[in-house]
Amino acid sequence: MEHFEYYSRHDPKHPSQRQLRVGELIRHAVSQVFERDEVHDPEIAGKSITVTEVRMSPDLKIATVYVMPLGGEDDVAVVEALDRAAPFLRRRIGGIVALKFLPKLKFVADETFNQASRIDALLREVRRDNGGDDGP
Repeated sequence: MEHFEYYSRHDPKHPSQRQLRVGELIRHAVSQVFERDEVHDPEIAGKSITVTEVRMSPDLKIATVYVMPLGGEDDVAVVEALDRAAPFLRRRIGGIVALKFLPKLKFVADETFNQASRIDALLREVRRDNGGDDGP
């Protein structure tokens, strides 16, 4: 049992409880800033952006923020705009979250929904090719 616990605590593939907690705090804070429409970049203005996940580096100095604009449109342009606004967002988050050190924000387009759609389309195609009904 000792051996298993050692690897589960120090395995870089699995985030620590602290990383998970801080990631959730940052996710909620970034979402609040987006809800208040405080970012005035023309590329972001008027767009609904969902923060799907925040992954913290082991030292809690970098927060990788996974975002997806509503409908998945212009995700590259939105991520570039968010990267430009990262210093502003970091300051705004500092007013919401009580952390000793604020992490650097790095924005990434969340591809999980696109991947799920591709997998769903492939499964429908396989069902159709095998003579099964397409379903909903």
